[in-house]
Amino acid sequence: MLLALQINTNDPMFWVMVVIALSFIVIALAMVSIAVFVNRAVKSVNRLEEKLEPLVERVTVMSEQGKQIAVQGRQIAEQFNVMSNHLSTATMHFSESLAIVKGEVGELKQMVSEGAHQARDKVELVSRTIDNTHRQIASTTDFIQTKVIGPARELAAIMAGFRRGLEVLVAPAPKPVNQIYGEDEMFIG
Repeated sequence: MLLALQINTNDPMFWVMVVIALSFIVIALAMVSIAVFVNRAVKSVNRLEEKLEPLVERVTVMSEQGKQIAVQGRQIAEQFNVMSNHLSTATMHFSESLAIVKGEVGELKQMVSEGAHQARDKVELVSRTIDNTHRQIASTTDFIQTKVIGPARELAAIMAGFRRGLEVLVAPAPKPVNQIYGEDEMFIG
């Protein structure tokens, strides 16, 4: 080192050596400052890592839960597809059943309409028959009243009168008023 101090300051080698020495110092300072910055950065990263570790764990748990939800979602989608197929089949069968029921209802309507028409005709026929029967019964009753019962009453009255007339003619002679009648004879019946 003493040799370096013996160099003349006017010598360009001196200045080259000074520049090199200064460069080494600047490089050393830069290295120290870089080391300090790197140390600080490492500490910041470590603190950040410590703070982020629970978040990473949560994210990991959430990721696992997300995977489970995705699996469940796929299962639900599969079940939904199966259920959709069943509903589609049920809807198809329901449509077919509805078409059959509509056909049957149409036939039933037609049968009921025909039955109602026939019933109406039968009710009218029965009503006419009852009316005719009533007229015939009334006519027969009038006929019997005028042709049978009326003359039978007259004949019965004539016969009753004839019988009384015969009784009067055949009856014993009356007893004189001053004669006593027995108990039976006093009974008027």
